[in-house]
Amino acid sequence: MSEQEYRWLLPSALGRPEAPGDGSGKGGGRGKRLPRTPRDWFVDLSMFLLAALIGWGAATTAYEIGNPGFVLVFDQVTGALACCALWLRRRWPTGLAMALIALGTISPTSSGAMIVALFSVTIHRPFRVVGPLAGAALVSGLIQMVLRPDPSVSWQVTLIASVFITLFVVGWGMFVRSRRQLVEALRDRAVRAEAEAALRAEQAQRLAREDMAREMHDVLAHRLSLLSVHAGALEFRPDAPPAEVARAAGVIRDSAHEALQDLREIIGVLRSPGSGPGDEDRPQPTLDTLDALVAESRQAGAKATFDNRIEDPAAVPGAVGRTVYRIAQEGLTNARKHAPGAEVSVTVSGRAGDGIQVEIRNPAPVGDVPEVPGSGQGLIGLTERATLAGGRLTHGPRPDGGFVITAWLPWAP
Repeated sequence: MSEQEYRWLLPSALGRPEAPGDGSGKGGGRGKRLPRTPRDWFVDLSMFLLAALIGWGAATTAYEIGNPGFVLVFDQVTGALACCALWLRRRWPTGLAMALIALGTISPTSSGAMIVALFSVTIHRPFRVVGPLAGAALVSGLIQMVLRPDPSVSWQVTLIASVFITLFVVGWGMFVRSRRQLVEALRDRAVRAEAEAALRAEQAQRLAREDMAREMHDVLAHRLSLLSVHAGALEFRPDAPPAEVARAAGVIRDSAHEALQDLREIIGVLRSPGSGPGDEDRPQPTLDTLDALVAESRQAGAKATFDNRIEDPAAVPGAVGRTVYRIAQEGLTNARKHAPGAEVSVTVSGRAGDGIQVEIRNPAPVGDVPEVPGSGQGLIGLTERATLAGGRLTHGPRPDGGFVITAWLPWAP
């Protein structure tokens, strides 16, 4: 059963759709009146009938002990007005209780309404308000006992009954108030937990999209730079031998195919983030595939050297090896874009317990190099990737005009 289906069974302070309040009965609107629920109408009618029944009993007692006629009329009128005033107890609980306590000093038929009003103010107000009103109700009962004594009952019994009824009403009201505050606190906690869960899911989704964007940049930038290099070679050397033209066209075709396949994999992950890689997906790059990456750059015409000083590359954790691969890939891509024709050296060293050091350096380019749009975004992504892996990455120009990228990544023993 949903909350909408059972809300009619709850008080208006608990059945509202807004976030829980502070237990004061004002609800999440902070002073806004809340409409009565069917349960509220039933309780209000029951309280009205209970107060009327108690007032009728007091009026019968006043008639039996021989009170004058005008006193009986006064009791009946004030008792009826007090019972009707109970329909305002949700709007002005404190003021109504004070008025009925004052009226109860001279009108026994208002005692039932006074008890209901005291119970209502105990539910909706803190004890610092209820305590003085309960004391005033006891004083009101004592004054009534003096002004309108009942000869058939001793004053000791009347006093004990007055104290017992007052304590019972206040205790019952405090119990109801504490239960409502508990329910509101639990619902408030549930609402906050749902909000925090939604926030965590949104943050996880945002981080996943950032990872995908970073991966797409690392992969496609390398492939597209190869396409650009070979397309430029064909453009500036239309008289190249057919063998070189065929080789360049083959590299362009292979790079375009690889870029398309990488893009298809990333889009597939974005479409179905809950599913893992299929049987057709290629394995993720690791440190073992760095040789193939450098060889691919050489095939594209770049002057690239690779110095792997790690004795057992297969022992490097997959996540660390993948980060090393992406750093080297971005370094080769940057050198190809910003220093075409310059020799690029990739050096990887380290051991378990000390971490892995990666260095990609190239000398100054020969001649003027046109500015490439969007430069620097890949290095920012590499820095974030290294930081997420628990390492660090620095980059910058060398004194001789070249450029160097240095990274350190943790490798647990």
